[in-house]
Amino acid sequence: MTRLIELSHRITEGMRTYPGVPGPRLGVHLSREASREVYAPGTEFHIGSIELVANTGTYLDTPYHRYPEGPDLSGVPLEAIADLPGLVVRAEGLRSVGRELFEGGDVRGRAVLVHTGWDRHFGTEDYFHGHPYLEPEAALWLVEQGAALVGIDTLNIDDTPPRGERPAHTLLLGAGIPIVEHMTGLAALPDTGFRFHATPPMVAGLGTFPVRAYAVVDG
Repeated sequence: MTRLIELSHRITEGMRTYPGVPGPRLGVHLSREASREVYAPGTEFHIGSIELVANTGTYLDTPYHRYPEGPDLSGVPLEAIADLPGLVVRAEGLRSVGRELFEGGDVRGRAVLVHTGWDRHFGTEDYFHGHPYLEPEAALWLVEQGAALVGIDTLNIDDTPPRGERPAHTLLLGAGIPIVEHMTGLAALPDTGFRFHATPPMVAGLGTFPVRAYAVVDG
């Protein structure tokens, strides 16, 4: 038997994911009432519309997000973002996550998910201030050890001072390692023994997009 565990935040009208990023706007292209004029009696449909910034909710960063020559959403291979063996690193209560938390673990070819517990603040003002992040040395170690993907349940995998550098993004995406940010539900995962999936649509020319991230847990 296997279990499915949800690792994504719901996307709702006007939600705030990141300071300064407008929330999504939901609309209706064809209402059920209007569709009655299009289809046979008793047949009706709803066709919605959505306007959103690509960095909304739980989303995937591809190398194109940081590097113009890197693969975009349509260029990242499916095997880089789906059906990956997973590993959770526990970092609750830490402001910065150092390489010592990863050393000794086998990260090669794995989706490495950093559980800080910061997702408990999602949807509140506290989420935007003092969030945990990955130290540059930890990001470099993950690159050197061959991690397949790195995810985190905070505002950003990097620290976010005004006009600050983004070393974790730079190192990971430069090595072709996708990033998933604003995750949730990592407390429900075992440390190992699961497969991870985070697949966006294949949109050419975009480097980020929301995903339905989830885990398939053995037993």
